[in-house]
Amino acid sequence: MPAKGKHRRPKSQRFARSIAVAGTGGAALALPFMGATGAHAATPQSVSEKAVQSLPVAQKSAEKTAAKKDAAKTSTVRTYSVRVGDYLSKIADEQNVSGGWKKLYADNRSAIGDDPSLIHPGLKLSIGKKARTSTTKTESSASSSSSKAKKTEKAASKSSSNSTAATQSSATTSSSGYTLPVTGATIGTGYRVAGSMWSSGYHTGVDFVVPTGTSLKAVAAGTVVSAGWGGAYGNQVVIKLNDGYYAQYAHLSQLSVSAGQTVTEGQQIGLSGATGNVTGPHLHFEIRTTPDYGSDVDPVAYLRSKGVAVG
Repeated sequence: MPAKGKHRRPKSQRFARSIAVAGTGGAALALPFMGATGAHAATPQSVSEKAVQSLPVAQKSAEKTAAKKDAAKTSTVRTYSVRVGDYLSKIADEQNVSGGWKKLYADNRSAIGDDPSLIHPGLKLSIGKKARTSTTKTESSASSSSSKAKKTEKAASKSSSNSTAATQSSATTSSSGYTLPVTGATIGTGYRVAGSMWSSGYHTGVDFVVPTGTSLKAVAAGTVVSAGWGGAYGNQVVIKLNDGYYAQYAHLSQLSVSAGQTVTEGQQIGLSGATGNVTGPHLHFEIRTTPDYGSDVDPVAYLRSKGVAVG
């Protein structure tokens, strides 16, 4: 029995050792296999997770790029506020508008109206590409509010302009019913001065030397028969005076009246400028027997005959 016990114990120990060794060996063999399997399993999972995680990043990057492009487009559109003495060709040149004053007028026709020569200080012009039309309710509401604000501002401006014109009219009205077309100006080129630069061979009116933006007045009460572009005369106004004669104002930078409108003595009819065929800003003033070119009379003699001191 002792012999058998001794024999069995070593066998049992060896068997245990072999299990342990086998277990150890199995663990050693299993670990690399499991490790390799784990490595193979981890690779697709890791790539998939990275791809999923990269989607929001790519989307955000695309959104940022789109936002930058929209901002760049918006930055090309800017607003210009018309100032005293401005006219479309001048604004187009100064603001480097591609396409010149015609493009500027086309982009702002709804604000300017049918006559491109009729712009007034404070008018907002869009320079560059037209802003895109918004489709969101918020932007639509904001646009509507802005439009209403502009209408209110325009109405207030018109009321203020009429009030100013009325004030100027009452302040400059004389007892004779006639006044100078511009205050405090000196005469540059006189009437009937000969020269090849004029189609008639002589100067058909008188030039009052004034800077651009000077207020011009109706010399007497009458009715405006034309107000707009006059070719070589630039922006012009022709008024039929109540005595039957016609007064012409040429090279204006801005028109304050329109055809068919009645005016009173001293009322502002526009602002002086340098539009048309000129070498500098001034008012070309004529008195005519008809509204047409070639029916001129001496404007200085006419005004003096009405009791107005000239020069």
